[in-house]
Amino acid sequence: KMVKFVLASIVLCCAAVSFSAATSCTNPDVKTNFYSTTDATIVSQIGFVTEFTLKCSNAGGEKLPLFVEVLGKLAPVVRIGENKYQVSWNEEIKKAGSGKYQIRLFDEESFAAVRKAQRAGEDTNSVKPLTTVTVHFPGAYKGPWINSEILATGLVGFVAYVAFVTRSKLVA
Repeated sequence: KMVKFVLASIVLCCAAVSFSAATSCTNPDVKTNFYSTTDATIVSQIGFVTEFTLKCSNAGGEKLPLFVEVLGKLAPVVRIGENKYQVSWNEEIKKAGSGKYQIRLFDEESFAAVRKAQRAGEDTNSVKPLTTVTVHFPGAYKGPWINSEILATGLVGFVAYVAFVTRSKLVA
């Protein structure tokens, strides 16, 4: 009876160790592709999309649910293929400045720690992410400095002024 108990304990311990090993990604290797709106003349928000591949040194680590924190906002990560994920967010044009954006990736355990820190009113930066990805946004074209309507109105005004001055000189 004791032998069965010991064997059952060993099997349960091995199962618990294998389950806990598969609940996190060790030594994550991330490769990213970043896309964003480049022309902001007719839109009210800038769209950002980051696709990335994730490889873990432990088996099954890539198949776990992931979450991100971008600009202080939390969101789930969408799985789009084998070891491929996608994150997207929007920002108002005035707030979306050019520069670097940090994307902090979390597994379920670290995401729970982030939520706990938020509820407690603590700084979420104290929670160690699975990994951090930095992307560079070059900015978006917001149109010419002078609108064509204003330029056309100014040009019409200048031509009218020149015409009236020339007419005055000819009449006088």
